[in-house]
Amino acid sequence: MVSGPSDIATAAPDPLALKILVAGGFGVGKTTLVGAVSEIRSLQTEERLTEAGRPVDDTTGVAAKRTTTVAMDFGRITISDALVLYLFGTPGQERFWFLWDELAHGAIGAVVLADTRRLADSFAAIDFFESRGLPFAVGVNCFEGAERYPPETVRAALDLDEDIPVVLCDARVRSSAREALVAVVEHALQRSAAARSAMT
Repeated sequence: MVSGPSDIATAAPDPLALKILVAGGFGVGKTTLVGAVSEIRSLQTEERLTEAGRPVDDTTGVAAKRTTTVAMDFGRITISDALVLYLFGTPGQERFWFLWDELAHGAIGAVVLADTRRLADSFAAIDFFESRGLPFAVGVNCFEGAERYPPETVRAALDLDEDIPVVLCDARVRSSAREALVAVVEHALQRSAAARSAMT
């Protein structure tokens, strides 16, 4: 059957596809978040931690962790009929940071996951995105047993600008993790609009 003009006029446009990074320190919940929100089976490059890596992998605070991402995580989430996010989780250990530049190519923004018990582990990711001018939001992953702090307290501790979103989330819960992703998209769109306005 051949489509007529009316069929073409009513066809829904393809949704906008955006690339988002999920970054942060070792064991902060990046793989968990991508797996929790992805509507497809997430791609994970997890390998077991070994004795050979013990001298270079700081497992302080995550002693129970048995695996680590060695390349990336990948997933997809549909935010609305008009917007789909492709998620790329970065590896957390310093020895894999060379992959971050490649993963960041084409991304509109990032979620930096933070653990309040090891907040200093967030600085490397924050510095990475600030130095490249890539919009980001901080998602405070609320681990069981960890003390909860208001977003403004975390903002002050990380010395973040006022416009950078800080949201509390549970990386295991799809709806909660989704809020952190939406915060990044909104922040990136606001930054883009402000830049266009400044040029006119």
